[in-house]
Amino acid sequence: MPAVSRFAWAQNYPSKPVRVIVPFPAGNATDVVARLVAQSLSERLGQPFVIDNRPGAGGNIGTEAAAKSAADGYTIVLLSPSATVNHAMGGKQGFNLIRDIAPIAGVGVAPYVMTLTPSFPAKTVPEFIAYAKANPGKINMASAGNASAGHIVGELFKMMAGVDMVHVPYRSSFLPDLISGQVEVAFAPISLPIAQIRSGDLRALAITTTTRSEALPDVRSVSDFVPGYEASAWYGFAAPRNTPSEIIDTLYREITAGLADPKLKARFADLGSAVSLVSPPDFGKLLVEETEKWTKVIKFAGIKAG
Repeated sequence: MPAVSRFAWAQNYPSKPVRVIVPFPAGNATDVVARLVAQSLSERLGQPFVIDNRPGAGGNIGTEAAAKSAADGYTIVLLSPSATVNHAMGGKQGFNLIRDIAPIAGVGVAPYVMTLTPSFPAKTVPEFIAYAKANPGKINMASAGNASAGHIVGELFKMMAGVDMVHVPYRSSFLPDLISGQVEVAFAPISLPIAQIRSGDLRALAITTTTRSEALPDVRSVSDFVPGYEASAWYGFAAPRNTPSEIIDTLYREITAGLADPKLKARFADLGSAVSLVSPPDFGKLLVEETEKWTKVIKFAGIKAG
């Protein structure tokens, strides 16, 4: 396609509805973030940005569908840490996250919360580490499944704190068992346990980001006690590889403008998240860095796909 006509085509973008693939079920934090930004883009660009939930395989199904879509700007996907964890796991994927997607923008970040059953004796991270070392293999750590983001974040803690905990993967919500004490700890995205933390049914021991969360301002960071520890639940948009740069620029510009809206920032805060705008090149660097980070953790923990 001649450059001039390609530019003119991109200048008319979007001229029809845009599909926004979310690789997880409706209703979770990833889905809500996608819907907030999609609504903003719809209002700013005058075409519907329609959510298409494609859950399954830890997010791989939806991300692969996006990677294999036409590179015309009419399919984009919301990525989260699960995308880089899946890439780090290797295995049989029909796409390569780094090679086959074009970063558009990082839009938000939130901590995971080191969440305890209320009866657990440790009240601080040092006390937890001391208890774990005195009771190796006796603490059960819940997650949303093998190689889920929460599992990997917990394994990072095990690696850096030098403790042994038993991973217990769940197919459905682990919160009832965490509340009752069937399992003792979970590293959960903040949006998941925050209501139970605020009600006192669960206890927040620490957050995984290096800065405190406005949603839990009194909860300290793991890194205060385990230097160098950091894990974030980030969100960002991407498109298929070879999507025209003019379209990427348009989406980044309009996402940037939308994220400046105080109402949108407030909705992010309701999820325990903060708006965090990341440019296309820096979002691409983040994907590479996160993949390298989780590859080391996966190797340390001996986690296998499937």
